[in-house]
Amino acid sequence: MATLIYVLHVLGAVVWVGGMAFALLALRPAAHEALEGPQRLALMGSVFRRFFRILWHVVPIMLLTGWALWLGWYWGFGSSIWHVHLMHLTALLMAGIFAAVALGPGRAMQAALTAGDGPAAAAALDRIRKGVSVNLALGLLTVAVAAWGRFGG
Repeated sequence: MATLIYVLHVLGAVVWVGGMAFALLALRPAAHEALEGPQRLALMGSVFRRFFRILWHVVPIMLLTGWALWLGWYWGFGSSIWHVHLMHLTALLMAGIFAAVALGPGRAMQAALTAGDGPAAAAALDRIRKGVSVNLALGLLTVAVAAWGRFGG
């Protein structure tokens, strides 16, 4: 059972962090090169609507599997080693940022796109980009901490 929980946790991290990296480092620049403003906004609105829907499932799985590993594998809060505490902190920050982005500018972008308000959609997309950028940095830090701590760093 512990192996299944660990595999779910790692797969969740791959989907979450990898999805953010793809969206910011590949999709966004390609969309800016290939598409005009209205098309780009429609594409990015659709992408983030789908990605956030996926993350509403992945984020709770990440938190629950992380806590299960923490309690079952790393002996709980008082006995855990430094990297487990740091991963927990970054996970809580990332979950909070995700919720704030999805419920704030994510919803605002969808409403602006529905209303045909391009400037409001563009402003919301920029706020999404900033939140996802912070979360990508935290996610990469978390992966580095996990790898470092796993091998006794």
